[in-house]
Amino acid sequence: MPQYLSPGVYVEEVDSGSRPIEGVGTAVAAFVGVAAAGPLHEPTLVSNWTQFTTIFGEFVEGSYLAHSVYGYFMNGGGNAYVVRIGSDGRKGAAPGTMAQAELAPGADAKDPPYQVSALEPGPGGNDITVEVTYPESQEGQEPPPTDVFNLTVRRAGSLVESFEGLTTRRTKQNAATVVKDQSKLIRLEATSGSVERPAAGTTTLTGGNVPALPERISPDEYIGDVGDRTGVGSLETIDEVTMIAVPDLSAAYDRGAIDAEQFKAVQLAMIAHCELMGDRLAILDPPPNLTPSQIKEWRVESAGYDSKFAALYWPRIKVLDPTSGQTIFIPPSGHLAGIWARNDAERGVHKAPANEVVRGAISLESSITRNEHDLLNPEGINCLRSFPGRGVRVWGARTLSSDPAWRYINVRRLFNYLEKSILRNTDWVVFEPNDRNLWAKVRRTIASFLVMEWRKGALFGSTPSEAFFVKCDDETNPAEAIDLGQITCQIGVAPVKPAEFVIFQLAQLQGGVSLVSE
Repeated sequence: MPQYLSPGVYVEEVDSGSRPIEGVGTAVAAFVGVAAAGPLHEPTLVSNWTQFTTIFGEFVEGSYLAHSVYGYFMNGGGNAYVVRIGSDGRKGAAPGTMAQAELAPGADAKDPPYQVSALEPGPGGNDITVEVTYPESQEGQEPPPTDVFNLTVRRAGSLVESFEGLTTRRTKQNAATVVKDQSKLIRLEATSGSVERPAAGTTTLTGGNVPALPERISPDEYIGDVGDRTGVGSLETIDEVTMIAVPDLSAAYDRGAIDAEQFKAVQLAMIAHCELMGDRLAILDPPPNLTPSQIKEWRVESAGYDSKFAALYWPRIKVLDPTSGQTIFIPPSGHLAGIWARNDAERGVHKAPANEVVRGAISLESSITRNEHDLLNPEGINCLRSFPGRGVRVWGARTLSSDPAWRYINVRRLFNYLEKSILRNTDWVVFEPNDRNLWAKVRRTIASFLVMEWRKGALFGSTPSEAFFVKCDDETNPAEAIDLGQITCQIGVAPVKPAEFVIFQLAQLQGGVSLVSE
């Protein structure tokens, strides 16, 4: 309590006990695959297609990563993390060719003094230009030595870096040393022991090519390791991710770089990652060219996945390939991640991400009948279907769980959202006096948050008491738990579930027709 030592009017700020809970984001995707350029095994945030192409390049023949990320943004996706794999020497994959050029020799030299190389492999280095200029003599000052020059580095015409007062001599301003220490785009390498100043002028780097896709890829390349921050394992450090996809796993399977067992091993690792994190779902792609009976056999007999943190979509979708101008079939996971994001923004995470148009999908690899769909839906195979006049649509919203309580994608994702929101916004409770006043504050805070979610339509019930309960009292917090420094709050919610089966019952009555809906 403050001490009052003299008469007067005092103002005190009183703690109201209210700690509003802010809902966390629900639609941040993560993609793992092969790209033309960009950092390796480093989750990199991109927010639109332009950012992706700037960092990772555009479409790579034999890779589905760029197609999937493009489909993600086209279908309403926002932020996404991209992990590029497949081009580091440790994993045995061939790197892309780096763009290079030689600086022209000065007037008194015959051979080029320096070779300039882009830092990152791939075609991104072809946009780099290097300009050599000479310092001008200032009035009243001695002219510079004849080995001093300036270097300006541009990318796609925009100035990125500049280095002044470089020299060919072995000093702290040595050109190769300064560029190595400071440049994020290029390296300079002397072509001989005795180096002369390069000629003034502009040089464009050329020859950067897409990395060659390896003939064989180990599943470890995709799975990665959290300790080394590689592959899917690197995503453990990114709390914002809520869904992951590995579209290039299908690309590797298509060209024979991995076999069926390795395909399954990587998908099992994706599921294990999501179950370990507890706040994200894996969007799985099917093998190619499967009929309805074959996809069911693969799902039930070969794969046999059983997880509430994974969803499977079939069949593949046909899209335009800008590299060839032809249409190709690609796995649907990237487009579906975008639909999940679009659904969250327009309706909310509690709404099942189904009966939505797949933007960019020209057609499907396989079509099915209603009877065939009847065999696939109970197995958790979410079918994409083409309807006359309604386009290609998502016609399923199930997880791969055998537990009826976690049958629907929106239920699992709603719980992920609620759990993460409450967890992130109640850390103020730690080290507070563990008494009834604290319990009451916790109840009010969580109840206020759940009332808002109920008003949004995320919870089932005509009143808040029917939609949820929050219990934090003497019963959940006995003396023994208090002595251990624990506080327990029990929360129960009734999630809304999708109207998956809409049934209209028509009965013929004398004098008219009665329509009853369920």
